[in-house]
Amino acid sequence: MSADFASIQNFHERAVFEAVESRAKRFPHLATPELLADVACVALNRLPPRYIRHEVDFAFYLTDKERAANARLVEEAVQFAFEFVQARKAMKARP
Repeated sequence: MSADFASIQNFHERAVFEAVESRAKRFPHLATPELLADVACVALNRLPPRYIRHEVDFAFYLTDKERAANARLVEEAVQFAFEFVQARKAMKARP
């Protein structure tokens, strides 16, 4: 028997990727594909993993309060990640 693991994903990935793309304009000095990927990784590492197969199935079981809490967690993680990557970039630029 062979399992289909290709359909497994972290529920937070899409929300983090969208938040990173929407905030990238506020951080033009970080708007390179490599740095935005770093921001997404830092943000995802700050969030608890929520593995799903179908996003609609997971969302169906969330209450409005849980949905709002998840959105807030994503926003906070992405903001932290931009600030973290920005600080690291500034540290590297020092002579």
